Amino acid sequence: MENQQIVAVVGGTGALGAAIAGRLAKAGIAIVIGSRSAESAQATADAIGHGARGMSNPDAAAAGDVVIVTVPFAAQASTMADIAPHVGGKIVVDTTVPLVPPKVMRVQLPPEGSAAVRAQGMLGEDVRMVSAFHNVAAHKLATDADIGCDVLVFGDDKAARSVVVGLANAAGLRGLHAGALANSAAAEALTSILIFLNKTYKVDGAGIRITGDLIDPEA
Repeated sequence: MENQQIVAVVGGTGALGAAIAGRLAKAGIAIVIGSRSAESAQATADAIGHGARGMSNPDAAAAGDVVIVTVPFAAQASTMADIAPHVGGKIVVDTTVPLVPPKVMRVQLPPEGSAAVRAQGMLGEDVRMVSAFHNVAAHKLATDADIGCDVLVFGDDKAARSVVVGLANAAGLRGLHAGALANSAAAEALTSILIFLNKTYKVDGAGIRITGDLIDPEA
């Protein structure tokens, strides 16, 4: 976030992407919205305000220093292919949850072990892959309310994780280091469980909160 770092939100016209972008823009972070349609991206950027700009997904990825990918699992492969030429050496944050309709309340991880590991394979080892924002309800994130939700942040590059923890904090959440990229499987799987809890207990967007007195490892 230093030196006017630009955050690109690919798939930013969707509910999660627009909510993340809106919170970060309000926090003073320079935001670029990406979409398959540059016009749709600009319309969302105009609605967000705070200087947000709209572009096509590839152009947004090229413009961003940090690229957050917020697309459904079915669109993950095509989206990664679109942005791959533009993200070498950058931090890419994958929010993808491998939900496979119609059984979205059943954990169905991909053969690679997690959507994040799958994304790393698509983009290559020079990309600083991080995964986060799996377990926060987009419709709650779209409000200004304090939703009291933790964001588990995974990645093999600790410095890249730290950047994304900072972004989660800037969005009014609590970002927590949660270890290696492979650990993303736990948060991805938990989303299906949260959907089940929402239906079973009639919860309006269950999230997670880690208990105990946590000491900031970077303090």
